[in-house]
Amino acid sequence: MPLPRKKTFFVFKEAPKLGPYDERPMLPDAIQTQVCLSRNDREQPFYLICEKDTLLAVFSGTSKVEFKDTGVKHFMLEPGDHVYVPAGAPTRLAAVTESVIMRYKASEPGLEGVAWYCESCGNELYRHVFDTAQTYPQEGYLSGCESFNEREAQRSCQRCGELHPPVDLAPYRWAELATQLRA
Repeated sequence: MPLPRKKTFFVFKEAPKLGPYDERPMLPDAIQTQVCLSRNDREQPFYLICEKDTLLAVFSGTSKVEFKDTGVKHFMLEPGDHVYVPAGAPTRLAAVTESVIMRYKASEPGLEGVAWYCESCGNELYRHVFDTAQTYPQEGYLSGCESFNEREAQRSCQRCGELHPPVDLAPYRWAELATQLRA
């Protein structure tokens, strides 16, 4: 069944239908700026890196957004907060309480990537990059996590030797969402 998109929607009516980090596009493709909605109850399993600027808006709950390779380490987020994420900045959301978050993206967002960093020393462990013109972000998230899980070498820090656990994919509906988006 295709995902219906419309010019207007009620965030709090749509949010209960969503899962963690769904990043479900809500507006028709013809709209210049796309909004992607998620209902998060856990830490994002990777850092997201977007080729173009994005904006995060919090509608409910509390979260923390963590940055890598920038002058800012993190922001605590509450309803009404908006955070500008510059192109190329790796960010990870972590729900403190169940949160409804909207990400504003360009209608053609370009390249995106998911990356993992060592929790002990901060070294980058693995990065998976995909082109959103050919791959839905949800497909990219899933294939990146599967690739990260696949080999222990990708989960082992080259600097300090720490082995990181694989991503538990059970809570995420990325394959289902990508199938619906393609319909």
